[in-house]
Amino acid sequence: MPRPSSSPSAPSTQDQTAGTAAKPSAASAAKVFGASAALDALSAIDEHTRKVVAHVRQRTHISRNLGHQAAPNHDSLGARAADTVAGFGGSWTFVLLFVFTTLAWMVVNTLLLAWQGHTFDPYPYILLNLVLSMLAAIQAPIILMSQNRQADKDRVRSEHDYEVNLKAELEIMLLHDKIDQLQNQQWHELLALQREQLQLLEGLLLQRGSAPQAS
Repeated sequence: MPRPSSSPSAPSTQDQTAGTAAKPSAASAAKVFGASAALDALSAIDEHTRKVVAHVRQRTHISRNLGHQAAPNHDSLGARAADTVAGFGGSWTFVLLFVFTTLAWMVVNTLLLAWQGHTFDPYPYILLNLVLSMLAAIQAPIILMSQNRQADKDRVRSEHDYEVNLKAELEIMLLHDKIDQLQNQQWHELLALQREQLQLLEGLLLQRGSAPQAS
């Protein structure tokens, strides 16, 4: 009864075909994974960084004058009025006018009470308190609107400063890379010159050594 052969059998044609088919699939998988990683890295970059990179590639400036630029929520009449009211309410003119009006109100009511025995707003000046409360109630939201507009302007300025600083940093890094490349190139050239000089010196030494033997 014949014994089964113990020698390893040669790989079949199907196995070879499967192995050759697995190589392109692995390469395509690597390409897919690399593309997905690149897409993930690109999606992680924010809009301002993409804008800065585009300006660096195109070699164009990114700085601009924000002094005359309109606010993000449009420079409307109400917005300008809010800025004017907030600017006036936060000045010494408003404080002095407020103090003068209050004192004049109290003096006029005191004199009318002394001369006529009655007045339109006797002590404790309830009408004056009502007017001041209404003024504060109207002034507070107007000041808040102006502060919101100023916050929007500050945000635009901070984003612009970030873009300018990032572009300057990238330009400096590119300059460093160029300087490093020039240094490496110069080092290679110096090494090549040194090799040539050594070869010339070796040739001269060989010529000097062979000259006495010939004589």
